[in-house]
Amino acid sequence: MHIKPLLASLDRSGLARTLSAPLPTSSTAARPVQGETMSQSHGFGDTVTITSDEMREILARIQPYLPTYLLKMEPAPYGLRFTFAPFTGREAEPIRPAASYDDPRLTYVREDVDAAEHKLRVAGRDMLADVYQQARELWKDAAYVADLRDVVKDAPARWQAYERELKSTEAAFAYLRTPEAGREWPAPICRLVDAHERLTAAATSFEERGREIARVNETHLYADLGRAAALERAGHPDGRAWLVGSAYEGFYDATLIDKVRRLIEQQESHLAHVSRLSGTPTT
Repeated sequence: MHIKPLLASLDRSGLARTLSAPLPTSSTAARPVQGETMSQSHGFGDTVTITSDEMREILARIQPYLPTYLLKMEPAPYGLRFTFAPFTGREAEPIRPAASYDDPRLTYVREDVDAAEHKLRVAGRDMLADVYQQARELWKDAAYVADLRDVVKDAPARWQAYERELKSTEAAFAYLRTPEAGREWPAPICRLVDAHERLTAAATSFEERGREIARVNETHLYADLGRAAALERAGHPDGRAWLVGSAYEGFYDATLIDKVRRLIEQQESHLAHVSRLSGTPTT
């Protein structure tokens, strides 16, 4: 159920366990069918009005089950917006307390048996569900960022080393087209081979970190944060440029090493072609 905008926010100071603030005179909520929480997309529930007295009663019933990190409730265009203390990602995953499902003040009762209790209990159950759902989404993002911080380590330095070796390789290959290269042949080819070896080593070094980053990405596949945004929150905004492969069920796609291998094959194929056409040995 989604509580529609209230006439006043429901604040709480700090981490106090008591919600004390001006309550709305009324609020409107979508009423679910047969007591089950209806998602907003279903769109076939009617509406009920929750008075301020009813809201006080609802809050009293759910109070024992509200998390300590809930700071504030306030109206939002579709339901209630909850403000939480920042998550580190190292807390236990937010889960609605099991005891709340068995609380006699919240267990489901049919509307035709007791309409007043039906409304209060459904509203309380759904409000608790919304609190923990919103908290869980924020926690999942924080856990993603925390895990990235643990595995990134010296990935930025390793990526920079790769970029340096890539530029060195490109420069060595470009030099082969100059007249000077022909006068000292095959020394520039030897230098290109050396550049290839350094580039491969640098890519392999970065992949050691990339593999761990990919595993974290797989673990947090369903977090709201995208990979670039998660790396930025982890303190690495330049990480959006990193070529990190994909991990799946223990397998890893070594994207960067594959890219380097293809580049070297292309350059070697070009040299072999030039050698055949010119009759010039490449070694």
